[in-house]
Amino acid sequence: MGTSETSATSPQPETGIAAQDWAQASADPQYRAAVVDLLGALAYGELAAFERLAEDAKLAPTLEDKGRLAAMAAAEFHHFDTLRERLTHIDADPTEAMAPFVSSLDEFHRLTAPSDWLEGLIKAYVGDSIASDFYREVAVRLDSDTRALVLGVLDDTGHSSFAVERVRAAIEADQRVSGRLALWARRLMGEALSQAQRVVAERDSLSTMLVGGVAEGFDLAEVGRMFSRITEAHTKRMAALGLAA
Repeated sequence: MGTSETSATSPQPETGIAAQDWAQASADPQYRAAVVDLLGALAYGELAAFERLAEDAKLAPTLEDKGRLAAMAAAEFHHFDTLRERLTHIDADPTEAMAPFVSSLDEFHRLTAPSDWLEGLIKAYVGDSIASDFYREVAVRLDSDTRALVLGVLDDTGHSSFAVERVRAAIEADQRVSGRLALWARRLMGEALSQAQRVVAERDSLSTMLVGGVAEGFDLAEVGRMFSRITEAHTKRMAALGLAA
């Protein structure tokens, strides 16, 4: 629930931007720029996820698995479409909003290209979940309308139970794969956190939202705690997969 130094003094954490709707909050041009950046980053992330899942479906060992991945890819495209519509609605060009994030996200996917079906599943589960955790943390400090939109597009598209089920079955069938997959997941964790930090650092509006300016009371120490919470969630996911973090 973000920072809550004075939980007894409700509704203090919900003041400022978090207590406003888009019509009120967007009057601040700095905040508006931060939201356009955030939605642009999310939109390109969803588009890239759609492309990747469609590609990963080719590695699927069974027809049922191909169908499950295709359904997930369709859900990611729907999320992309929702974000694109929202950007248009707030008078931002979706292509321009996404453009600053293309190179860093493409580089992340280049560095983490899976070599087989299981690595692809873990990337979808671990990599996408880390990104979702990051955006959920940011969403706490958004206006109510943008927060609802962001949380809606972060809904699980079925990755979690599907990936856990398939990976655990593969480990049961051959224990030797667990070490390789644990190393792969650790690499994904490092690359995903680096990528999230890079996205924020490259955009002044987003870094301002995280460290002070637009979002009241969100300091550098809290940013550190935020990444600690993301790491903790990753450890729990690894345990669900039956892998060492």
